[in-house]
Amino acid sequence: MVGQLKARKAAGVILKMVQAGRIAGRAVLVAGPPSTGKTAIAMGLSQTLGSEVPFTAISGSEIFSLDISKTESLTQAFRKSIGIRIKEETEIIEGEVVEIQIDRSITGGHKQGKLTIKTTDMETIYELGNKMIEGLTKEKVLAGDVVSIDKASGKISKLGRSFTRARDYDAMGPETKFVQCPEGELQKRKEVVHTVSLHEIDVINSRQQGFLALFSGDTGEIQAEVRDQINTKVAEWKEEGKAEIVPGVLFIDEVHMLDIECFSFINRALEDEFAPIVMMATNRGLSKIRGTNYKAPHGLPMDLLDRSIIIHTAPYSADEINTILSIRATEEEAELAPDALALLTKIGQETSLRYASNLIAVSQQIAIKRRSSTIELTDVKRAYMLFLDSDRSVQYVEEFSSQYLDDNGVAFTEKMETD
Repeated sequence: MVGQLKARKAAGVILKMVQAGRIAGRAVLVAGPPSTGKTAIAMGLSQTLGSEVPFTAISGSEIFSLDISKTESLTQAFRKSIGIRIKEETEIIEGEVVEIQIDRSITGGHKQGKLTIKTTDMETIYELGNKMIEGLTKEKVLAGDVVSIDKASGKISKLGRSFTRARDYDAMGPETKFVQCPEGELQKRKEVVHTVSLHEIDVINSRQQGFLALFSGDTGEIQAEVRDQINTKVAEWKEEGKAEIVPGVLFIDEVHMLDIECFSFINRALEDEFAPIVMMATNRGLSKIRGTNYKAPHGLPMDLLDRSIIIHTAPYSADEINTILSIRATEEEAELAPDALALLTKIGQETSLRYASNLIAVSQQIAIKRRSSTIELTDVKRAYMLFLDSDRSVQYVEEFSSQYLDDNGVAFTEKMETD
């Protein structure tokens, strides 16, 4: 990222608190003018947190759906942002394969066999059924491989090749991994950790087809009773040490699009036992709260603002705009001449960064038309004349307002005729 040092330092503090699990149930508001990197800061936070911490990003207008209610949509977003790390113990057989014997019947139907497996301390022979033989064949397990077999599911995992076979003159690829032969008992108890979101548990328990409902996408309204039972069960698991709650981040972009009922719901949801950190972004100043007649800073009610940690982003300087545009040009595989980049920087300062970055692709097409691989000053000028920015567009509309329809859908020519 370029610039916004204060906002990024503040986001860094939030990151540390999320990682420490000490900020659940708080609200963070990122406020600033358009094109100042608010969404980029949230996405940067998401990537730094990694895959272990749930991160859900939604837009304020996204929750106004005809299928489910606003509160249900927000509830699902909240519960997608809370991870449950479930720990369970399973019995595994881990050792080095000494020999595999597979006997096929003459008709080719039934298979049976024996698997000789050892550790440094002991060696055992196991009888194999059809399922295990198929698993060993699929994994391409050979004598000398170190394997792990889950007793409950029969899943076979190949850990690598034993160091004792490192001197074998077999044709081995460079990716072959060598591991030590396991020590001690062949059968061991191992802790396995699964991470799921609360919303996934809700969906699995509220639909007849179980976990397949996650793939169909039709979640619909989930009954409050189902969620209450799941919350109770998760709380029990937490007490017993079977599960650990991982509060994640819910990022709501364009939060001023929500109405007063949604803000009231967010206030209540933040006080819940299972609450993520709610990160919001807005580019509004003093504006009306949707669903009311009164104005408030950033279009958010005062009680929600009061409990929010507010991070401000500021407009970029000329040097920062220059750097961002050069990075953008590299991403788009466009070569900018120095004077073309200087002009784009000036345009970015006077209009907006988004408009200037959009001109890169347009200018590249103009340059290609005149068979040039470099975007020159003339290409940027031509693109600037062809495509208006928001200020020039408003100016044009005001100048030629007589040619447009008014608020009542009446054109100026029709007004003249009626008069």
